[in-house]
Amino acid sequence: MKVRVGARTDIGRSRKRNEDSYLVKEPLFAVADGLGGHKGGDVASSMALQMIESTAAAADEENLVRLVERIKEANHRVLERGDTDQDLRGMGTTVTALLTGDGKAHVVHVGDSRAYRLRGGTFQQLTEDHTLVQRMVREGKLTEEEAAAHPQRSIVTRALGVDEDIAVDQLTLDVLEGDRVLLCTDGLTSMVGRERIQEILQSEAEPQAACDRLIDAANRAGGDDNITAIVIDFVPDQLGGKAPDLMAGVVSGGPQTRDGEWGEDATAAMSTVRDEGPPVRRRARWRRWPIWVAAVAAVVVVGLIGARVYINRQWYVGDARGKVAIFNGIPAKVLSFKLSHVQETTDIDSARAKRLQFWRGLDDGITADSFEQAQVIVDRIRQDVQQSSTALGG
Repeated sequence: MKVRVGARTDIGRSRKRNEDSYLVKEPLFAVADGLGGHKGGDVASSMALQMIESTAAAADEENLVRLVERIKEANHRVLERGDTDQDLRGMGTTVTALLTGDGKAHVVHVGDSRAYRLRGGTFQQLTEDHTLVQRMVREGKLTEEEAAAHPQRSIVTRALGVDEDIAVDQLTLDVLEGDRVLLCTDGLTSMVGRERIQEILQSEAEPQAACDRLIDAANRAGGDDNITAIVIDFVPDQLGGKAPDLMAGVVSGGPQTRDGEWGEDATAAMSTVRDEGPPVRRRARWRRWPIWVAAVAAVVVVGLIGARVYINRQWYVGDARGKVAIFNGIPAKVLSFKLSHVQETTDIDSARAKRLQFWRGLDDGITADSFEQAQVIVDRIRQDVQQSSTALGG
């Protein structure tokens, strides 16, 4: 049995750089989603995959052990690089990898990138997200539907480059001819629903075309994040092989532009303007100025009322004079006016909380849908700080 592979990474529509990387080096395939924004997520993702690339050998138990060891070593390297380089401090990365051979496949996983298997009409998620909301689902505090729309769904609780010791999830499964495996970053799954992903994978025979359609679907849905996908098909020996133009090895997104795509959009917009006919004479526009002033004033008044109502319904957890606190409002200022106030202050030391990677966002505010949800976040921070203190001997 052989494999046919398609892969693609895309910057999306909202980000200024692509922090995703992927690895295609049969029989090893992996995706990595860098964390840390301008602080080097792209560096972390490419570093991690370059380190595990050398384990691209048959899918036996010995090589699985080597792969896990290399992921743990990559964790230390990313952590050390972040500690020694001020510009990269706080960076990290997810890794989801597939090692294939001899009718077996090993999945290793850290973070919230995902692996899926399509077998016949059954579409199965093989990995569990290491996120705050997934932990809340496991504890029965959220449903899967609530988790999918939760404002904290992107808070990762396990990633390379965060802690000295890291647990690596492992799964071994049998593979059959006709199986299709998808590895992807959350830029796909946060934009495209499970049913739509399955539909595309079932309807598109070529793995590279399937990747392209998945990423195009994510961009049409908004493209809020970088998007990376690898599709691996298990086929009879005579049908094996990568896509003709697919680059082998580690591919790091890095800084990218979308000049071609945006250029086409701009051309279409200009064509529409030209087709509308000659412009209205300037005198006619001046006659309408009282109407425009009244309309603008009405919009401003309605906007202010709507904004007040919206702000009063917002909640977040943040830092108030060195303590973790629940705020009502949004973590922002307009001119010199704050758009929030402290609703409840806790006894949790915010500096200790911010030493934990997934609570470093306290300075920016961790948003919640309600006061009760903010209390759940506070309870989780308290538990994590206590566990961290216990692990460090108090």
